[in-house]
Amino acid sequence: MFDEIMEKFEGSPSQQAVIRLLLERGFSVNDDGRVVSGGIEIPNTGIAREIGVDRRVVDSTTDVILEDPELRRIFQNISQVPSLMDLAPVLDLTVLSVAVQNAEQEGIVAEVTGTLADNGISIRQTISEDPEFTDEPKLYLIADGDLPGKVITEIRDLEFVRKIELQ
Repeated sequence: MFDEIMEKFEGSPSQQAVIRLLLERGFSVNDDGRVVSGGIEIPNTGIAREIGVDRRVVDSTTDVILEDPELRRIFQNISQVPSLMDLAPVLDLTVLSVAVQNAEQEGIVAEVTGTLADNGISIRQTISEDPEFTDEPKLYLIADGDLPGKVITEIRDLEFVRKIELQ
């Protein structure tokens, strides 16, 4: 799906940058063509500054979004999910990131979360990057406290795991 969206902006790398930012941040586009997070409007100048484009590029991108029924449906329904990852050190949580061989393989989340549950580890949040929207998707698990070495080894030894990191 990500590739299909980006193809619609194939002739404009600047507009692709706007699309990428909207998707990464979970920003929507309202009926007036304004970029919003929930009901809060995000100034086009701020978006433009963030990605190094002119604010008119943001305007033209939102115009294209509203004119295309498929894009309109996507960008009027996207939403942001708050993440505990940046708060983990403050809240004494552990962030485990898992990179896998094939992110489209079934059962990855179930097997990793099952391993944690089998070892009595409480999971506070799970974030799974969509392979459609990122080149190297990861699974992030935010858990209470430290993870014992035994659990880390069990997860590392799962057949689909390419790499794990603790934060």
